[in-house]
Amino acid sequence: MPLLPVWVERRSPTGRHRWLPCGKRIASVASCGRSDISVLTMAPRISSRIASFVDALPLEPGFRVLEVGCGPGVAAREISRRIGSGTVVAIDRSAKAIRIATDGSKPEIATGRLRFQHVAIEDFELRSGEEPFDIAFAMRVGALDGRHPELRKCAMNRLKAALKPEGLLFIDSDIPVRGSEIDD
Repeated sequence: MPLLPVWVERRSPTGRHRWLPCGKRIASVASCGRSDISVLTMAPRISSRIASFVDALPLEPGFRVLEVGCGPGVAAREISRRIGSGTVVAIDRSAKAIRIATDGSKPEIATGRLRFQHVAIEDFELRSGEEPFDIAFAMRVGALDGRHPELRKCAMNRLKAALKPEGLLFIDSDIPVRGSEIDD
């Protein structure tokens, strides 16, 4: 688990409470170990690389978006804020990444507009009755960016099945492609 920046609520002997940046980084609330301090972890800021990628997506209110290789969920959270009543499903092959993303996204998950799923893109399938996606995207996903060419065909077939025919797929190293244009 990455170290998270924290703010602490210090309780003085006079009963006053103040939130202050403590200048420390902790792995979890449990690692703080002090009963006189409440800990508020701060979500990591969005990097300029991720922000630029998200800014370039043609997002619209109500869209269904699939993020492949979501890592800690930074892009998924940002997109869920931008698409109003839409839905984001963010997947990752790493159980640890999904735990971190879920832990850092509780308010967004509570809205019902963001869901994390532990699955590799080569194994991903829409749930029974689930609508296909308007947009799918991936940043630095080995099965899609050429680092694992043996996985690409299967991954692309799964994406084609998950996207609407007019839906768009964005991979950081390629030009966008419509769902109906993905080769079988």
